[in-house]
Amino acid sequence: GDRPKDGVCCSQTSSLRQYPRKLAFYKKAGIIMKYDNILDTIGNTPHVKVNRLFGNRHKIWIKLERANPGASIKDRIALAMIEDAEKRGVLKPGVSEIIEPTSGNTGIGLALVCAVKKYPLTLVMPESMSIERRRIMVAYGAKLELTPREKGMPGAIARAKELHALKPNSFVPQQFDNPANVQIHMDTTAQELLKDFPEGIDYLITGVGTGGHISGCAKVLKAKFPHLKVYAVEPAASPVLSGGKPGPHPIQGIGAGFIPQNCHTEVLDGVIQVTKEEAYEYVVRAAKEEGVFMGVSSGASLAAVAKKLADIPQGATVVTFCYDTGERYLSVDGLFNVTDSDINTAPKL
Repeated sequence: GDRPKDGVCCSQTSSLRQYPRKLAFYKKAGIIMKYDNILDTIGNTPHVKVNRLFGNRHKIWIKLERANPGASIKDRIALAMIEDAEKRGVLKPGVSEIIEPTSGNTGIGLALVCAVKKYPLTLVMPESMSIERRRIMVAYGAKLELTPREKGMPGAIARAKELHALKPNSFVPQQFDNPANVQIHMDTTAQELLKDFPEGIDYLITGVGTGGHISGCAKVLKAKFPHLKVYAVEPAASPVLSGGKPGPHPIQGIGAGFIPQNCHTEVLDGVIQVTKEEAYEYVVRAAKEEGVFMGVSSGASLAAVAKKLADIPQGATVVTFCYDTGERYLSVDGLFNVTDSDINTAPKL
């Protein structure tokens, strides 16, 4: 389908019917909002200013990846890895089956893409991930196998390799190693940032799951803005990027317990460690103070921004990411703490 033009993000179009003046502007600009399928709506996510959490000494922005159709940044790499494999002849419609280890969002993105492209999909995920993630994958039509929580992502990766060996027509995208992961962020995510921040970005502070988006964005942005500083965010309980030992932690989506091949550490200027409590605090505050309902890893990135601000000059532009939506974490103990007692029932008339 036709993509929005003249610098307007397709993710802004969902609310147009409620805002007649904005809709009139889009029509006048000749922007077409018709797409051949849901996959055409991936990308072109908005950048939202943070107004309350950190005061006004800095200009802090969130790239709102939850605006993707599968509600996470991983929609980008899911589509990119599958289409790259199709171009290389590794993946054949009607013949191939896809198997992938995931902590959740890549699996959901793959399930969305496979629903459209009609590939059978088996996902392998640690049992420590949220119940919402499990149910969304299955709702899209994927098969799901859970691995022991104590084995973390390495356990899920090992099981996916076992399944792959048993199925000769299977393909494992392997998000942690697949170069299409980094490339799609260079080709799309970084370009969107360049378009909206032509004056420059001073600090990029973001988490590391596969390393794809931090590596891809840093490579492109540093070439354009040589002064840019890039900081990776990782769980304090599994500080492998900082040279520590891996360990179990509750910050789903980052901190895989090893340094992925797609994490190009040479582009990093430092690492910021975040605790569970710090991440949870900013998830809750972002919802209540900014109206942005985000997941735990996004809260970790905001907490990392808070930790770094004292070292950042006044007036600097800082960019971080909202990777997914808080709706995937309502079942997480100790996070939102919403109970039936918080909801009033109207008296019967």
